Amino acid sequence: MKNSVYIIKDFIFKKLQDIEGVLPQNKIDEEIKNTQDLMSKVGLDIFAQILSVKGVSPISDNDWNRMQRELETHFNVEMENGILVQGEEQQQRDNSWWTSKEKQKNENYYWNRYREYIKKSLSPDVVKAINEDTDIVMDNIEDPTVESFSRYGMVVGHVQSGKTANYSALVCKAADSGYKFIVVIAGGINNLRNQTQERLNESFVGMDKGIPVGVGKLGDMRKELLPISLTTTEQDFNRQDANKNAQGLNFDNISSPIILVIKKNSSTLNNVITWLEAQYKHQIAKHAMLLIDDESDYASINTKNEDDPTIINKRLRKLLSLFRKSAYVAYTATPYANIFIDHEAGNEDVGKDLFPKDFIYALKAPTNYFGARKIFLDTNKRHLITIDDYLDDIPTNHKKDFDLPSIPGTLYDAVRLFIINVGIRNLRGQGNKHNSMLIHVTRFTLMHQRLSTHIDNYLIDIRKEINAFGRLTAAENHSALIRSMKETFVNHHDLEFEWQAVLESISDLIDTIIIREVHTDTKIALEYRKDRVTNAIVIGGTSLSRGFTLEGLSVSYFLRNTVFYDTLMQMGRWFGYRPGYEDLCRIYMSSTMIDNFALIIEATEDLIDNFNRMSEAKMTPNDFGLSVKHHPDSGLQVTARNKQKSSQDIYFEMKLDGHLKETSWLHNDIDIRNTNLQAISELLIILNSYKNGHLKVGGSYLWKKIDKNIVGDFLDKFQVFSADPFGLKSRMPIEFVKKYLVDVDTKWDVALYGGESKDSYETADISIKKEKRQISNKGMYSEILNRQVSSGSAEAIALSNEDREQFGSNRKSIREKMERPLLMLHILDTDQDNELAAFGISFPGGVRSENKTVKLKINTVYIQELLNEEEFDD
Repeated sequence: MKNSVYIIKDFIFKKLQDIEGVLPQNKIDEEIKNTQDLMSKVGLDIFAQILSVKGVSPISDNDWNRMQRELETHFNVEMENGILVQGEEQQQRDNSWWTSKEKQKNENYYWNRYREYIKKSLSPDVVKAINEDTDIVMDNIEDPTVESFSRYGMVVGHVQSGKTANYSALVCKAADSGYKFIVVIAGGINNLRNQTQERLNESFVGMDKGIPVGVGKLGDMRKELLPISLTTTEQDFNRQDANKNAQGLNFDNISSPIILVIKKNSSTLNNVITWLEAQYKHQIAKHAMLLIDDESDYASINTKNEDDPTIINKRLRKLLSLFRKSAYVAYTATPYANIFIDHEAGNEDVGKDLFPKDFIYALKAPTNYFGARKIFLDTNKRHLITIDDYLDDIPTNHKKDFDLPSIPGTLYDAVRLFIINVGIRNLRGQGNKHNSMLIHVTRFTLMHQRLSTHIDNYLIDIRKEINAFGRLTAAENHSALIRSMKETFVNHHDLEFEWQAVLESISDLIDTIIIREVHTDTKIALEYRKDRVTNAIVIGGTSLSRGFTLEGLSVSYFLRNTVFYDTLMQMGRWFGYRPGYEDLCRIYMSSTMIDNFALIIEATEDLIDNFNRMSEAKMTPNDFGLSVKHHPDSGLQVTARNKQKSSQDIYFEMKLDGHLKETSWLHNDIDIRNTNLQAISELLIILNSYKNGHLKVGGSYLWKKIDKNIVGDFLDKFQVFSADPFGLKSRMPIEFVKKYLVDVDTKWDVALYGGESKDSYETADISIKKEKRQISNKGMYSEILNRQVSSGSAEAIALSNEDREQFGSNRKSIREKMERPLLMLHILDTDQDNELAAFGISFPGGVRSENKTVKLKINTVYIQELLNEEEFDD
């Protein structure tokens, strides 16, 4: 029966796939009904003959309904085009050479093959977006027939969102347009390079070890256009193999392009450079090169001075300088490090640095993307399981030789949940798909090995119990381990299957579950084969944390304490696409890490919104670089890793213009809470006697043009809770705010907000209704849910009536219109306390405002603590 579900689904899928463009409404319903009618009319035996399979069994109504949902999930996916920001010179160039001329003129052999290939797995809307997105990138990298050029760009995507599919399309189009030498640099670890080579073989080359793969299996393969690959799935670049594969050919006497997929390694890069210099004694003048730098924020950045750049950075620049015509396109999901590159850096020996001076293109994710917002903000944390039992077993600051005598109970629970998920996916007709679990709790190889021993012993026990009792009725009465599995099932899933059916499915598959370590000393490689299913518990650290895809990942167990945005986001292998099993996905992590991810997501979304506004305003990549560098929420966590550890004086510049900062973390100490209430009361007494008086706006109060010293006195009295010296994590960088108050000579507006509570707050002849908020107790502090102290339209109180109506709750547009900073006072009525003081500050301006930044010296001891986590061993 389970086979029948995906056989029938595949039959319907192929019929829908043959329809050009977006599916007509109700087409999926229609094809399912046609299939049901056909099966009923001809009978199951004849239907099996039509499908060329041995047999087909009847399937249940639940299976039909699930099949329909899965088909809708695939075909009803939408994807918008990305956002482009161009450099000043780029804006003056011909940025339509490809779309307006060459694309129409060429036969586009490589792209047409690839488009047919991805139509098998991607929705029509996504294929269309990939085509249009890569057309825009093509327009910005330059026509290869131009006599001389060097272009530097960057494409920003989401983690695990399909960047490889995008640059595969770019490779195909570049080859169609005449780029002769294409280099893809695929991370710094062998497993990632091998995986990328395999995908480019499928998407572009069409062959692997002489056997057609991917696009090569579509037919119509033209031998004279077969790309020459100087690397293989097993072998990175070396000069001897390159000479053998090239067979004396050079760019001048071949019609097909040459491609290399290499590891980001200094000796490999040097081999490519030496080989090219031996083949061509002078700069290569006639033929254009495309260099794609995947995971470009890793190792490519020069973190030393320009006179002595880091070795990988130097060799990337040297490789580009060998060609008179070159285009460098960086691909990353975490662009923070890239935009800190000095855009003016360069020297004669190694050429220009890699700042994306010509363009940055930000890709959108398809609607079926299982991304950070969905996991951490939009789904009431239903995919998250908080780990609170790990410190005794795995101390945060453990050493590389830690004994690991035991592992947390939540990790055993996660293993049980993964086994359950394998069984459920099998029942859903997905038994032909890979399944993975990720365990990432340390950066040390020896710890991975010891973890593996614990998990292996537990899996042996589970396998023994399942094989002995799994097919019995009420098996949990015979086995404590099976009883634990049932408890895990009940605690985490409320699904369409009864426990007994799930247990029987597990019994069929328990012997297929394997454990694989992924690190530098791995003995048995993790492999996702085409000819059989892999069900793997994968243990690793750095080797799994960037670019590498774990197929069918449904359970992740994650313990790392880094606060760097890019490191943390890249460790999140759980992002991506989960067709037909998104509801099964669970991520085990500490409450601190859950908070860190939520903070990062909001800051990143704010930066992308800035990026969109910069695109509309024709601003440049350098402007975006400054926006990220000076962003209040990305400051220390982004920039610290690019500083030298030996630096004695580290300063951070923060641009508060156009941002809202609020005290979303509030002290739980009752004396401090009373002190903060008193600070607001004393401020209101002063304001109420102010010569200009106040305005009443709805149920709230507004005072205009208040002296900044009055605001400064209030900020000195109010005790802000902060988990770090500068308030960066708590969303109120109070020391920077106080420095802004000193540096920026302006009057302030002050607002006191009324709310919906039945209770009133009264002081200094002022009476308002308190604001209702929900809070979550975190121990020393409480967090306001969703970190939103104020409502969506709160800042509009500072605008005129006309502007208030025009901008509504568009907070960024409101700040662009504001004339003065706005101090926002709140008296909160929560489910735990009926009177809490909070405040926020809205700073006028936006991406185009040119107020100077606020600059503070950062504690180097604090930075050293942050940097320690970045050292890795595996």
